[in-house]
Amino acid sequence: MISAFVSGLAIGAGLIIAIGAQNAFVLGQGLRRQYHIMVAAICAICDILLISASVAGLGALISASPVWTDIMAWGGALFLGWYGFQSFKSLFRDHKLKQDKSHGKSRREIFFYTIAVTLLNPHVYLDTVVLLGGIAAQYDTQERLYFGFGAICASILWFSLISLGAAWASPHLQRPITWKVIDAVTGVMMWSVGLSLIL
Repeated sequence: MISAFVSGLAIGAGLIIAIGAQNAFVLGQGLRRQYHIMVAAICAICDILLISASVAGLGALISASPVWTDIMAWGGALFLGWYGFQSFKSLFRDHKLKQDKSHGKSRREIFFYTIAVTLLNPHVYLDTVVLLGGIAAQYDTQERLYFGFGAICASILWFSLISLGAAWASPHLQRPITWKVIDAVTGVMMWSVGLSLIL
């Protein structure tokens, strides 16, 4: 049982830590210190639900429906393309980190942005649900629960770490050029992931 938990923790961490659109968004919100705890909590809760579903066998259902995967891919690509454009547009503003928190977005807007960047990405389902679900299926019922719990712990630890760590570092990153670099990297990441979805 301990080995199943450690395996879930390690594999979950390997899948979650890979830098992608969601992590870039969480990191950016942490650096802005704007609703970053809410953002991390939403991402962790979504992962908890998806991992629980994968352990319960949802992965096989999704992998059997390529139409659903295609719809999610195009929807995710459109959203990430638009968000990347917003990040590039902010490069031309004369702003500082404290003066331009979250580009003036409200808590409600950030809530829906977080949901979108998390659930409109097919990679989330393919990695978190299908891949984790396939590995979990190799365990018996009780060990599968420990495996899933390990993956859930990895998600909670990771999102807490990057959100709170970025918020802690933000006072040291107040130069305008630093924020422009962050916006540029975020824009490139969003467009790269969006392009990979449609290709």
